[in-house]
Amino acid sequence: FLSLVAEFCCGFFVILILGNFWFLAVLYLLWLYLDWETPSAGGRRSHWVRSWTVWKYFREYFPIHLIKTSELNPNHNYLLGFHPHGVLVAGAFGNFCTGSHFKNLFPGLTPYLHIMPIWFGCPFFREYIMCAGMVSASKESVSHVLNNKGGGHASVIVIGGAEESLNAHPGSLTLNILKRKGFIKMALKHGAHLVPVFSFGENELFKQVANPKGSWLRNVQEKLQKIMGFALPLFHARGVFQYSFGLIPYRQPIHTVVGSPIPVKQNLNPTTEEIDQLHALYLQKLKKLFEEHKSNYGIPAHKSLIFE
Repeated sequence: FLSLVAEFCCGFFVILILGNFWFLAVLYLLWLYLDWETPSAGGRRSHWVRSWTVWKYFREYFPIHLIKTSELNPNHNYLLGFHPHGVLVAGAFGNFCTGSHFKNLFPGLTPYLHIMPIWFGCPFFREYIMCAGMVSASKESVSHVLNNKGGGHASVIVIGGAEESLNAHPGSLTLNILKRKGFIKMALKHGAHLVPVFSFGENELFKQVANPKGSWLRNVQEKLQKIMGFALPLFHARGVFQYSFGLIPYRQPIHTVVGSPIPVKQNLNPTTEEIDQLHALYLQKLKKLFEEHKSNYGIPAHKSLIFE
């Protein structure tokens, strides 16, 4: 979805350059140069954009739900680890970038969804995603959000990243997390409480071409991901008037469950052992969250999360 909108915006920019409006393109490039750091400095959210009526229909299409399991004190800053990535990351976008449902459940908290910095290099598209409340996933950006002295900020990071989207098959419960500890270090450095978030139904929206590890397709996808910075899953779902093939996601309910916070004491120079210890605790809490709620959302009792 983001890719399609980005391509449209880039295409529009090219039309400006090639057409009689090249001077507008030059002015925008000047603006881009002057505004380059904004995605790493809290972005530029717009209540108007986040409240567009189209997002209401977007959430109702699946539908998307946000489930609260514990209070989050707005006097603290939080780092929410979102799982799994899926293909669309619909739960993260629908719950943290549109409407007021997050604010209603967690008053006093402002969510910031961190995405790959590469998206903010796309003309015009960067303005739209910043208005929706998205910011860069760079260290500087996360630090800016979590450094709010009065609390009330929530960094939302899709921990598995682009690599995890290649595992986004219906029924898949594999998370790329064992080697991902940067978010743990950031939480320690800023004393931000960690909150595991699991989005049930995220992997059910599309069917992906079989790409088991070791296959030629998976090898190509992983190489391209390392070169470009984002993955290219080959997927399909339904069409507009038929359900056999197309790029419109299936209408499968998404339940994004926000877990209980893990208190974190600020440590400006955490050791490897301290990072590993908190990482292990986070995995334990994430697994507990999944086990406690999986029966509510159609996950068989014998199935559990797989960490790799």
